[in-house]
Amino acid sequence: MLNEKLFFRSEDDTDFMPIIPINENDGDFDKDTVIPDTLPILPLRNTVLFPGVVLPITVGRDKSIKAVNEAYKQDKLVGVLAQKDANVEDPEPNDLCAIGTIAKIVKLIKMPDGGTTIIIQGKKRFELLSIVSEDPYFRASIRMLADDEVPKQEDFNAIVSSIKDLATQIIQLSPNLPTEASIILKNIENPSFLINFVSSNLNSDLSEKQGLLEIHDIHERAEKLIHILQRELQFAELKDKVTNKTRTEIDKQQRDYFLQQQLKSIKEELGGDTNEREIAEMKKKAEGKKWPETAKNLFKTGIEKLERMHPSTPDYSVVYNHLDLMLDLPWDEHTDDNYDLKNAKKVLDIDHYGMSKIKSRILEYLAVLKLKGDMKSPILCFLGPPGIGKTSLGRSIAHAIGRKYVRLSLGGMHDESEIRGHRKTYIGAMPGRILQNIRKCKSSNPVMILDEIDKIGNDFRGDPSSALLEVLDPEQNNSFYDNYLELEYDLSKVLFIATANNLQNIQPALRDRLEIIDLSGYAVEEKVEIAKRHLLPKQKEAHGLGKVTVKMNDKVIEKIIENYTRESGVRELDRQLASIMRYQAKELAIKNKIKTTLTAVDIEKILGQARYSNEIYKTANMPGVAVGLAWTYVGGDILFIETILGEGKGDLKLTGNLGNVMKESASTALSYLQANARKYGIDPEEFGKKSIHIHVPEGAVPKDGPSAGITMLTSLASAFTGRKVKPYLAMTGEITLRGQVLPVGGIKEKVLAAKRAGLKEIIVCSQNEKDVKEIEGDFIRGVQFHYVKSMQQVVDIALV
Repeated sequence: MLNEKLFFRSEDDTDFMPIIPINENDGDFDKDTVIPDTLPILPLRNTVLFPGVVLPITVGRDKSIKAVNEAYKQDKLVGVLAQKDANVEDPEPNDLCAIGTIAKIVKLIKMPDGGTTIIIQGKKRFELLSIVSEDPYFRASIRMLADDEVPKQEDFNAIVSSIKDLATQIIQLSPNLPTEASIILKNIENPSFLINFVSSNLNSDLSEKQGLLEIHDIHERAEKLIHILQRELQFAELKDKVTNKTRTEIDKQQRDYFLQQQLKSIKEELGGDTNEREIAEMKKKAEGKKWPETAKNLFKTGIEKLERMHPSTPDYSVVYNHLDLMLDLPWDEHTDDNYDLKNAKKVLDIDHYGMSKIKSRILEYLAVLKLKGDMKSPILCFLGPPGIGKTSLGRSIAHAIGRKYVRLSLGGMHDESEIRGHRKTYIGAMPGRILQNIRKCKSSNPVMILDEIDKIGNDFRGDPSSALLEVLDPEQNNSFYDNYLELEYDLSKVLFIATANNLQNIQPALRDRLEIIDLSGYAVEEKVEIAKRHLLPKQKEAHGLGKVTVKMNDKVIEKIIENYTRESGVRELDRQLASIMRYQAKELAIKNKIKTTLTAVDIEKILGQARYSNEIYKTANMPGVAVGLAWTYVGGDILFIETILGEGKGDLKLTGNLGNVMKESASTALSYLQANARKYGIDPEEFGKKSIHIHVPEGAVPKDGPSAGITMLTSLASAFTGRKVKPYLAMTGEITLRGQVLPVGGIKEKVLAAKRAGLKEIIVCSQNEKDVKEIEGDFIRGVQFHYVKSMQQVVDIALV
């Protein structure tokens, strides 16, 4: 079926679609038709009319309209000639071709706009002899050309068949031609009409079509047509190849676009596109964000990438999560520090009893911050035994200065990525714990507790303590690089507080970056105050006794501390008070009443018999037994050193699970005593006749360190001289072969342990006097200190 607009072709138009007559022989005149010698001439600008072919033409020129109207009134015959030059608007006789086609006007239609459309059918070829008149239209004298006679040769049939095949292939390769045209071609039986029809539809220039029309021999015309068709076929194949290649790419894009539009429509029906809303929200959130230029540019790049991505692609969530982290991080958001030093001191005192040294250090930091306005935060490390409140002290500091508080537990951490983050290309990648906590607290200057920094592990996944080197260096952490964020982040405003029990387990390079603040164990008096102010109210509340009166005087609390706990901190004391409150809760639930004031008898009834006793330290010892002081990670402790002599050859035996340093201290003490035997009233030959056995009880507990040196020498001297060691006496100090006494650490813990045990006198190195003076006087009241420089002084004081 023909498209309607094909009926309104201008004689100037280049594209046309000939109409096929129902009868192929309609191109021939009826026998009665008389063709005059002169005919009106209709010039066509871009078209060549072939016999038998029907064309719709829109006539626009005045001369052409007059010629058509005149012809239609008479015999409806008109001579159709092609112009030599299509660009000539008003052709002269010389501008017209000599050979044309006599056409019959099948239909003349007057258009609403004043124009005229005619449907003409080619009948016979003619030759222009001369132009008879030019006004009001061309009228020419013509000569009819002989009809095409179809040859009888076999090769002509083959040529006709080839024309059909070539034309069919061209139609199939040409998207602009309807597929019905190939069906029409197959059904054309008249060879002459077939040649004319195909020639009329050629996609070639005007001169080539005119050349075909001017060939008198139909066989020759058919051969020329085959050459043109072969060329046209090659061109059509090449064009189809290029078009298909381009179409494949465009089709995929169009298909994706079509599906995207469908998906978009569905989402709009369901309430809008979630992803578009998310991206829009991200952009809006980013507008009010204060961040560095590098972060701004990275976010812009990421959001542009996200907009180009389909939400179902795996990388979409990776890019989205990365941008979400960037938006959540408080790049330039800080809480205002509270510079009221009196209020800060008050808060610290309320939250923690004692700890004057650390409180003083925090107030110093605040004072500098107040005066300077800004400073790089120091990296503090609270070092001390468990249970003394290192972690809770960090929370109090945050409360005192008005900062956010976050806690990062490092105990058992053995993956470097926990600190620095993973590369975001990994499946399940996350930022490091440092940035995660910064993101969580929504502040760039929180107080961050790095808990148990001495218990970091390391394995094939890396060494987290090495990754902390950058975090805990005030000169470097203003540009901390996280692998997931892929940007530098400023940590210089963060107040890092590390906690540790044992300094020796911290990597040396990391230890160098920390400002170590020693937190000693509590004295009994401090524990009593802590129990009254903090632990007892907390346990009452925890056990539903908040509104019930439960009292214990200081003596009762002291009994609990001495008889049921053995620690530097207050965790065990907290557990014992919890046991008492549970008992009280049970009594209240059963009897609806409880005893409000608890006595020592009540405590023994609730907690059972005393677990620890100091009586063993108060009894008179036999010769060879001396009391030493030791430091452990849970605080100070008392230990006995026993020496016994037997018949032998001077060999030395050491037991009690001793470390190398402690064994060497025993050898040093024995060597010194042998060298100075006469000074202490010992027969030198005795050393060769006796076997010496030194034992430190509690063999299951490993013991090491040099601080038992003077205790071992005192024990050896007591055994060889037969003189007892003075009762209620303890000692600590390192010795040398020259008889000097050297200072040791952990003095406060050791002294408090001696006080707890009821010992009255303590021997320490004179250089440790400064450490003793740091201990509050009330905690060591009643204890006498002997400050010594040599072993001679130790023996003189210790042996009765």
